[in-house]
Amino acid sequence: MSTIAVIDYGMGNLRSVAKALEFVAASHKIIVTNDEKLIRSADRIVFPGQGAIGSAMQELESRNLVSLLKDLVRQKPFLGICLGLQALISHSEEDGGTQGLDIIKGDTLHFGPLFKKNRIPSHLKIPHMGWNQVKQTQAHALWENIPDLTRFYFVHSYYVSPQDANVVTGSCDYGGEFCAAAGFDNLFAVQFHPEKSQQTGLQLLKNFVNWDV
Repeated sequence: MSTIAVIDYGMGNLRSVAKALEFVAASHKIIVTNDEKLIRSADRIVFPGQGAIGSAMQELESRNLVSLLKDLVRQKPFLGICLGLQALISHSEEDGGTQGLDIIKGDTLHFGPLFKKNRIPSHLKIPHMGWNQVKQTQAHALWENIPDLTRFYFVHSYYVSPQDANVVTGSCDYGGEFCAAAGFDNLFAVQFHPEKSQQTGLQLLKNFVNWDV
């Protein structure tokens, strides 16, 4: 039986991610764990999370997961969700400045300066919370059977800005265009929450389960 490991580092609603995966991957074993041996032996990795990046990086360090993630992210199908995308970036403005895993070169930025630069009216609030359209900027296996400009569910005050535009696989507009999905090789990561995005989110998770890298 194929195994999917959901990384448990104490950040976010891991159970909702696991339940969504169980729904679309009935023939797979879903484990929520921070055990290195179990994670290494899994066939696929899901790196979820929500909350502040400073606390997330501290939790990853305390559980000895940093080097493990850097190692595995290039070895097997890997899906990052929300904070699981932001943690992959080199550096975040959040919490006074926080170093990320540096797997995707770039920065994580607050929406405030973007709003100010684009003179966004006050009806747009921070955090960006709710449903918004995602433009598929590159064809990808995880977009299969998902129409372009489909809505997904977001909750975040910071957005990622990769140095290499070629890694951006999806974008969204909220006071300006930002990266909603990024990926290369066996890595795919999204700012939105597929586990909260109803049937479309389940389709993306199903695509991940079936992704033949």
